[in-house]
Amino acid sequence: MNEASAPDPGARERVERARAWIAEARGVTVLTGAGISTDSGIPDFRGPNGLWTRNPLAEKASTLEHYLNDPLVRQAAWQNRLVSPAWQAEPNAGHRALVELERADRLVALVTQNIDELHQKAGHDPAKVIEVHGTMWWSRCWSCRDRRPMHEAVERVRQGDPDPHCLACAEGILKSDTISFGQALVPEVIEAALLAAEACEVLLAAGSSLSVFPAANIVPRAKAAGARVVIVNGQSTKMDRYADELILGELSELLPALVSS
Repeated sequence: MNEASAPDPGARERVERARAWIAEARGVTVLTGAGISTDSGIPDFRGPNGLWTRNPLAEKASTLEHYLNDPLVRQAAWQNRLVSPAWQAEPNAGHRALVELERADRLVALVTQNIDELHQKAGHDPAKVIEVHGTMWWSRCWSCRDRRPMHEAVERVRQGDPDPHCLACAEGILKSDTISFGQALVPEVIEAALLAAEACEVLLAAGSSLSVFPAANIVPRAKAAGARVVIVNGQSTKMDRYADELILGELSELLPALVSS
Protein backbone atom coordinates (compact mmCIF):
# COMPACT_ATOMS: atom_id res chain seq x y z
CA MET A 1 0.00 0.00 0.00
CA ASN A 2 1.47 3.38 -0.94
CA GLU A 3 1.42 6.56 1.07
CA ALA A 4 -1.39 8.08 -0.93
CA SER A 5 -3.79 5.21 -0.20
CA ALA A 6 -2.78 4.45 3.38
CA PRO A 7 -5.54 5.01 6.00
CA ASP A 8 -5.20 8.43 7.60
CA PRO A 9 -7.39 8.66 10.70
CA GLY A 10 -6.26 12.23 11.47
CA ALA A 11 -6.91 13.63 7.98
CA ARG A 12 -10.28 15.17 8.83
CA GLU A 13 -8.81 17.12 11.74
CA ARG A 14 -5.87 18.30 9.64
CA VAL A 15 -8.17 19.44 6.86
CA GLU A 16 -10.32 21.36 9.31
CA ARG A 17 -7.33 23.11 10.91
CA ALA A 18 -5.90 24.06 7.54
CA ARG A 19 -9.33 25.17 6.29
CA ALA A 20 -9.66 27.51 9.28
CA TRP A 21 -6.23 29.04 8.64
CA ILE A 22 -7.06 29.63 4.98
CA ALA A 23 -10.48 31.09 5.84
CA GLU A 24 -8.95 33.51 8.35
CA ALA A 25 -6.00 34.58 6.19
CA ARG A 26 -6.13 37.93 4.45
CA GLY A 27 -3.59 36.74 1.92
CA VAL A 28 -3.06 33.22 0.54
CA THR A 29 -0.40 32.29 -1.98
CA VAL A 30 -0.88 29.01 -3.81
CA LEU A 31 1.85 26.90 -5.39
CA THR A 32 0.69 24.13 -7.71
CA GLY A 33 2.45 21.29 -9.47
CA ALA A 34 1.58 18.55 -11.90
CA GLY A 35 -0.47 16.62 -9.33
CA ILE A 36 -3.35 19.06 -9.53
CA SER A 37 -3.86 18.28 -13.22
CA THR A 38 -3.84 14.48 -13.07
CA ASP A 39 -7.61 14.38 -12.53
CA SER A 40 -7.92 16.38 -15.74
CA GLY A 41 -6.22 13.55 -17.61
CA ILE A 42 -2.72 15.04 -17.72
CA PRO A 43 -0.15 12.67 -16.18
CA ASP A 44 2.36 14.03 -13.70
CA PHE A 45 6.08 13.42 -14.15
CA ARG A 46 7.56 11.79 -11.07
CA GLY A 47 4.58 10.05 -9.48
CA PRO A 48 4.09 6.27 -9.53
CA ASN A 49 2.31 6.53 -12.90
CA GLY A 50 4.15 9.64 -14.03
CA LEU A 51 5.22 10.33 -17.59
CA TRP A 52 8.93 10.08 -16.80
CA THR A 53 8.45 7.12 -14.46
CA ARG A 54 6.83 5.10 -17.24
CA ASN A 55 8.93 6.48 -20.09
CA PRO A 56 12.39 7.74 -19.08
CA LEU A 57 13.08 8.69 -22.72
CA ALA A 58 10.39 11.35 -22.45
CA GLU A 59 12.54 13.16 -19.90
CA LYS A 60 15.31 13.44 -22.50
CA ALA A 61 13.14 15.70 -24.65
CA SER A 62 12.74 17.98 -21.64
CA THR A 63 16.50 18.58 -21.48
CA LEU A 64 17.54 21.60 -23.52
CA GLU A 65 20.86 20.20 -24.72
CA HIS A 66 19.26 17.05 -26.13
CA TYR A 67 16.37 18.94 -27.67
CA LEU A 68 18.53 21.49 -29.47
CA ASN A 69 21.23 19.09 -30.64
CA ASP A 70 19.34 15.94 -31.59
CA PRO A 71 16.78 16.16 -34.42
CA LEU A 72 15.41 12.73 -33.52
CA VAL A 73 14.65 13.94 -30.00
CA ARG A 74 12.83 16.95 -31.43
CA GLN A 75 10.86 14.81 -33.86
CA ALA A 76 9.77 12.53 -31.02
CA ALA A 77 8.80 15.58 -28.97
CA TRP A 78 6.64 16.93 -31.81
CA GLN A 79 4.91 13.56 -32.17
CA ASN A 80 4.17 13.61 -28.44
CA ARG A 81 2.74 17.11 -28.76
CA LEU A 82 0.36 15.88 -31.44
CA VAL A 83 -1.30 13.49 -29.03
CA SER A 84 -0.92 15.39 -25.76
CA PRO A 85 -4.04 15.08 -23.58
CA ALA A 86 -3.50 18.68 -22.46
CA TRP A 87 -5.09 20.09 -25.62
CA GLN A 88 -8.51 18.72 -24.64
CA ALA A 89 -8.10 18.83 -20.85
CA GLU A 90 -10.59 20.71 -18.70
CA PRO A 91 -10.10 22.13 -15.20
CA ASN A 92 -11.14 19.78 -12.41
CA ALA A 93 -12.65 20.45 -9.00
CA GLY A 94 -9.21 21.28 -7.57
CA HIS A 95 -8.59 24.02 -10.12
CA ARG A 96 -12.09 25.42 -9.68
CA ALA A 97 -11.79 25.49 -5.90
CA LEU A 98 -8.74 27.72 -6.02
CA VAL A 99 -10.64 30.28 -8.08
CA GLU A 100 -12.83 30.88 -5.03
CA LEU A 101 -9.82 32.36 -3.19
CA GLU A 102 -9.47 34.96 -5.92
CA ARG A 103 -13.18 35.71 -5.97
CA ALA A 104 -12.99 36.31 -2.23
CA ASP A 105 -10.11 38.75 -2.84
CA ARG A 106 -7.75 36.73 -0.66
CA LEU A 107 -5.42 35.32 -3.31
CA VAL A 108 -2.02 37.01 -3.38
CA ALA A 109 -0.89 34.98 -6.39
CA LEU A 110 -1.13 31.52 -7.86
CA VAL A 111 2.37 30.27 -8.62
CA THR A 112 2.34 27.22 -10.86
CA GLN A 113 4.96 24.84 -12.15
CA ASN A 114 2.41 23.61 -14.68
CA ILE A 115 2.44 24.56 -18.35
CA ASP A 116 -1.15 23.59 -19.20
CA GLU A 117 -2.94 26.91 -18.51
CA LEU A 118 -5.77 25.09 -16.72
CA HIS A 119 -5.76 27.69 -13.94
CA GLN A 120 -6.57 30.44 -16.41
CA LYS A 121 -9.16 28.19 -18.06
CA ALA A 122 -10.77 27.63 -14.64
CA GLY A 123 -11.33 31.38 -14.30
CA HIS A 124 -8.22 32.92 -12.72
CA ASP A 125 -7.17 36.36 -13.85
CA PRO A 126 -4.00 35.67 -15.89
CA ALA A 127 -2.34 38.55 -14.02
CA LYS A 128 -2.66 36.49 -10.81
CA VAL A 129 -1.02 33.40 -12.32
CA ILE A 130 2.78 33.17 -12.22
CA GLU A 131 3.94 30.46 -14.62
CA VAL A 132 7.47 29.69 -13.46
CA HIS A 133 8.00 27.05 -16.16
CA GLY A 134 6.19 28.81 -19.00
CA THR A 135 3.35 27.56 -21.17
CA MET A 136 2.94 24.79 -23.73
CA TRP A 137 0.29 26.76 -25.61
CA TRP A 138 2.89 28.93 -27.35
CA SER A 139 5.99 28.14 -29.40
CA ARG A 140 9.23 30.11 -29.21
CA CYS A 141 12.07 30.31 -31.71
CA TRP A 142 15.39 29.59 -30.04
CA SER A 143 17.20 31.96 -32.44
CA CYS A 144 15.05 35.04 -33.02
CA ARG A 145 12.63 34.57 -30.06
CA ASP A 146 9.56 34.80 -32.31
CA ARG A 147 6.52 33.64 -30.32
CA ARG A 148 3.37 32.19 -31.89
CA PRO A 149 0.40 30.03 -30.86
CA MET A 150 1.58 26.43 -30.59
CA HIS A 151 -1.32 25.09 -32.65
CA GLU A 152 0.24 26.66 -35.76
CA ALA A 153 3.42 24.56 -35.43
CA VAL A 154 1.47 21.45 -34.40
CA GLU A 155 -0.63 21.75 -37.55
CA ARG A 156 2.55 21.88 -39.65
CA VAL A 157 3.63 18.59 -38.03
CA ARG A 158 0.23 17.11 -38.72
CA GLN A 159 0.65 18.10 -42.36
CA GLY A 160 3.96 16.23 -42.61
CA ASP A 161 6.78 18.47 -41.31
CA PRO A 162 8.52 16.30 -38.68
CA ASP A 163 10.64 19.11 -37.19
CA PRO A 164 9.14 22.54 -37.99
CA HIS A 165 11.50 25.50 -37.83
CA CYS A 166 10.76 29.17 -37.29
CA LEU A 167 8.71 30.91 -39.98
CA ALA A 168 10.06 34.33 -39.01
CA CYS A 169 13.78 33.66 -39.43
CA ALA A 170 13.54 30.40 -41.42
CA GLU A 171 16.35 28.73 -39.49
CA GLY A 172 15.61 28.81 -35.77
CA ILE A 173 14.63 25.69 -33.84
CA LEU A 174 11.13 25.83 -32.43
CA LYS A 175 10.33 24.64 -28.93
CA SER A 176 7.41 25.15 -26.63
CA ASP A 177 7.64 28.38 -24.65
CA THR A 178 8.48 26.41 -21.54
CA ILE A 179 11.55 26.09 -19.34
CA SER A 180 13.51 22.93 -20.12
CA PHE A 181 16.11 21.32 -17.90
CA GLY A 182 19.33 23.24 -18.47
CA GLN A 183 17.49 26.41 -19.48
CA ALA A 184 17.61 29.53 -17.34
CA LEU A 185 14.39 30.63 -15.74
CA VAL A 186 13.13 34.16 -16.27
CA PRO A 187 14.52 36.14 -13.29
CA GLU A 188 11.53 38.48 -13.10
CA VAL A 189 9.13 35.55 -12.91
CA ILE A 190 11.01 33.83 -10.10
CA GLU A 191 11.33 37.12 -8.24
CA ALA A 192 7.57 37.66 -8.48
CA ALA A 193 6.97 34.15 -7.12
CA LEU A 194 9.28 34.67 -4.16
CA LEU A 195 7.73 38.03 -3.37
CA ALA A 196 4.30 36.39 -3.38
CA ALA A 197 5.62 33.82 -0.91
CA GLU A 198 6.79 36.59 1.42
CA ALA A 199 3.49 38.48 1.16
CA CYS A 200 1.09 35.75 2.32
CA GLU A 201 -0.22 34.58 5.66
CA VAL A 202 -0.79 31.04 4.36
CA LEU A 203 1.09 29.22 1.63
CA LEU A 204 -0.89 26.37 0.12
CA ALA A 205 1.33 23.99 -1.87
CA ALA A 206 -0.75 21.53 -3.88
CA GLY A 207 0.25 18.71 -6.18
CA SER A 208 3.98 19.34 -6.28
CA SER A 209 6.82 17.04 -5.31
CA LEU A 210 8.64 20.24 -4.24
CA SER A 211 11.86 18.84 -5.64
CA VAL A 212 12.45 21.23 -8.54
CA PHE A 213 14.32 24.41 -7.73
CA PRO A 214 14.19 27.36 -7.58
CA ALA A 215 10.38 27.04 -7.54
CA ALA A 216 10.49 24.82 -4.45
CA ASN A 217 12.27 27.62 -2.58
CA ILE A 218 8.89 29.30 -2.29
CA VAL A 219 8.05 27.00 0.63
CA PRO A 220 10.97 27.85 2.95
CA ARG A 221 10.76 31.50 1.85
CA ALA A 222 7.13 31.71 2.98
CA LYS A 223 7.92 29.88 6.22
CA ALA A 224 10.80 32.25 7.00
CA ALA A 225 8.48 35.21 6.42
CA GLY A 226 6.08 33.89 9.06
CA ALA A 227 3.43 32.20 6.90
CA ARG A 228 1.73 28.97 7.80
CA VAL A 229 2.51 26.27 5.26
CA VAL A 230 -0.09 23.73 4.15
CA ILE A 231 1.12 20.96 1.82
CA VAL A 232 -1.47 18.87 -0.01
CA ASN A 233 -0.22 16.07 -2.21
CA GLY A 234 -0.73 12.48 -3.24
CA GLN A 235 2.49 11.41 -1.50
CA SER A 236 5.24 12.83 0.68
CA THR A 237 7.31 15.72 -0.68
CA LYS A 238 10.84 17.01 -0.26
CA MET A 239 9.55 19.91 1.84
CA ASP A 240 7.33 18.12 4.37
CA ARG A 241 9.51 19.35 7.22
CA TYR A 242 8.27 22.90 6.60
CA ALA A 243 4.58 21.99 6.72
CA ASP A 244 2.35 23.19 9.52
CA GLU A 245 -0.16 20.75 8.07
CA LEU A 246 0.60 17.92 5.65
CA ILE A 247 -2.45 16.33 4.04
CA LEU A 248 -2.14 13.35 1.70
CA GLY A 249 -4.90 12.38 -0.67
CA GLU A 250 -6.80 13.29 -3.83
CA LEU A 251 -6.48 16.97 -4.62
CA SER A 252 -9.80 17.22 -6.43
CA GLU A 253 -11.44 16.20 -3.15
CA LEU A 254 -9.19 17.97 -0.67
CA LEU A 255 -8.89 21.41 -2.27
CA PRO A 256 -12.65 22.09 -2.34
CA ALA A 257 -12.79 21.13 1.34
CA LEU A 258 -9.84 23.37 2.21
CA VAL A 259 -11.16 26.53 0.58
CA SER A 260 -14.83 26.15 1.53
CA SER A 261 -16.17 29.03 3.59
